[in-house]
Amino acid sequence: MIALLGMLQEHGAEAPASGPLVVNGGLMIWTVVVFVLLLLVLRKFAWPVILGAVKAREAALEQQIAEAEKNRAESAAILEQHKKLLADARGQGQQMLVEAKTLAEKERSAAMERTRQEQADLLDRVRRDIAAEKEKAILELKREAVDLSLAAASRLIGERMTVDTDRKLVEGYLASLERGK
Repeated sequence: MIALLGMLQEHGAEAPASGPLVVNGGLMIWTVVVFVLLLLVLRKFAWPVILGAVKAREAALEQQIAEAEKNRAESAAILEQHKKLLADARGQGQQMLVEAKTLAEKERSAAMERTRQEQADLLDRVRRDIAAEKEKAILELKREAVDLSLAAASRLIGERMTVDTDRKLVEGYLASLERGK
């Protein structure tokens, strides 16, 4: 091929005119031959590699698009799941709040009932204590009344009876008064 180019150059040296608009038939044929040879070499060696690279790039892009679509779908599913979990958590929070309020109300009611019961028990105990103290006071008052009555009677009578007989006599009289009421 180099030899051909060398011959063309010698041949071209004999031609007096050259320029961009001058048509040289031999140069045109050789240009077409070189172009066809280059096209065949590129077709044999370069085109499969270029087409393989383009197809690989196209497959990689399609795979990336498919992965992106898959990731988008997964993200949407995860987002929906997250929204559902958030709604469930809110519902559980509301339910726990209602349960806490209910429990607090029950505890308050139970505490109020215990307080009422303790007040009632305390009032009953105080009433019993008052009644017992009243009974003690009444018994003490009766004893003093008996003693005063005996003292007054002994002064009137001038002689003293035995303490036991005096006491029995006055207690019997007081008992008859109580029965008469």
